[in-house]
Amino acid sequence: MSDEILVNVGPTETRDALIENGVLQEVYIERTHSKGYVGNIYKGKVIRVLPGMQAAFVDIGQERAGFIHVADLAPRDDKGLETRLNEHSDIRSYLREGQELVVQVIKDPISTKGARLTTHLSVSARYLVYMPYTEHIGVSARIEDENERERLKTAVQQLASEFDEQYKVGGFIVRTAAEGVEAEEFRADVPFVFRVWADIEQKIKAAKAPAVVYEDLPLYMRTIRDLMRPNIEKVRIDSREAYQRMQSFAKHYAPEIGSKLEHYPGERPIFDLYSVEDELSKALEVKVSLKSGGYLLIEQTEAMSTIDVNTGAFVGHRNLEETIFKTNLEAAAAIARQLRLRNIGGIVILDFIDMVDAEHQRQVLRTLEKNLERDRVKTSITGVSELGLVEMTRKRTRESLTQMLCEPCPVCQGRGKLKSAETICYEIFREILRESRAYESKNFVVLASQVVIDRLLDEESANVADLEEFIEGTIRFQVESIYHQEQYDIILSQ
Repeated sequence: MSDEILVNVGPTETRDALIENGVLQEVYIERTHSKGYVGNIYKGKVIRVLPGMQAAFVDIGQERAGFIHVADLAPRDDKGLETRLNEHSDIRSYLREGQELVVQVIKDPISTKGARLTTHLSVSARYLVYMPYTEHIGVSARIEDENERERLKTAVQQLASEFDEQYKVGGFIVRTAAEGVEAEEFRADVPFVFRVWADIEQKIKAAKAPAVVYEDLPLYMRTIRDLMRPNIEKVRIDSREAYQRMQSFAKHYAPEIGSKLEHYPGERPIFDLYSVEDELSKALEVKVSLKSGGYLLIEQTEAMSTIDVNTGAFVGHRNLEETIFKTNLEAAAAIARQLRLRNIGGIVILDFIDMVDAEHQRQVLRTLEKNLERDRVKTSITGVSELGLVEMTRKRTRESLTQMLCEPCPVCQGRGKLKSAETICYEIFREILRESRAYESKNFVVLASQVVIDRLLDEESANVADLEEFIEGTIRFQVESIYHQEQYDIILSQ
């Protein structure tokens, strides 16, 4: 089956789904009121310098101040070229409070953290990334063939030299999408990024901090620039207006893509084509079932994420070691997909089922690495720890799917568990004892949820009678249908 991209455009949000062999692999969501900020350039103001952390907070006009580390500073020399600093440089030598600073977002705000910033500015096109303050020409590390890397580098150098009289030439990074592409196909990228940068420079001069001076393309337009690969055979868009804009963009900028764009007019929602909505719902659950009967348990925290592999109902056909090996192989492929689908970033600990055979361990790790090769986000596997855990990292560039779509439960406050009805009953008993000592009245009304009141009147009735005798008063109960299980009130009565 071919690989496809589905684009769902609505008045409140845009969603992109990357389908590989009929299975959802990645999803991108951009909401009208909270668009992603990566790639945006701001004229900001330094509001606090932290020498102990070698970092600073910069007001860029967002709800939370952005964060910049000294290693992300790139002061310019006499020729106007960047000089990158290392983490041991003293940030106080380069930044002071109140100073205006032009920065670019390299990581979106995540949870309580503000955007991660850099002064190493760049503008992206389909095949090239333009860096106005450097003369470096590089090639994406994902292009591994040395001959291809050299060909692309030479082609960009020649293209840049053709424009050195008309424009101020800087440096370039050749993007992964350029692999195998002839130089003529990305010739249009060069004047495009030059024109964009000229506009940015004018806005920087006129802007008063904090202000945005450049915003990246909307999600459905970035689809053409960032997600298109040779193996993508079709891009289906359910909005005619977005389709026409994408066609116009492709016509002038990436003509070879135009034939792959298709307007989807069907009455059936576009995300129902490959059960994308169902897959998104499953991606918010802790448990992921495997075809063999085994399952994964995925727990995400701010510090790290853990993935536990279990055999579940899978009993195998030969012996225990073979059963474990097959479960781990299936789990390795499923884990790679879940990391992409849920966009899990940071430290990830994988707890495969213990394997005795070293060759089995090697094959499971190789399967994991092979399935991660198609991941656009950088991943690194450090190997198996002494405890038999696989430690890995995945670069965190934007919020995970859970962070994007969910919020902490107002009942359990994000614990994922509720206190039992029994526990709440005993809390009520302690609170009544406390209040009976503090107030003259010995009569109480307990307001609580149905399940708690039921237990108080049934399993705990003897304890209630003993408590009434002890406080020499009466306790009445009243069900409050709007109360959740942990919620209750105790009222003094006459």
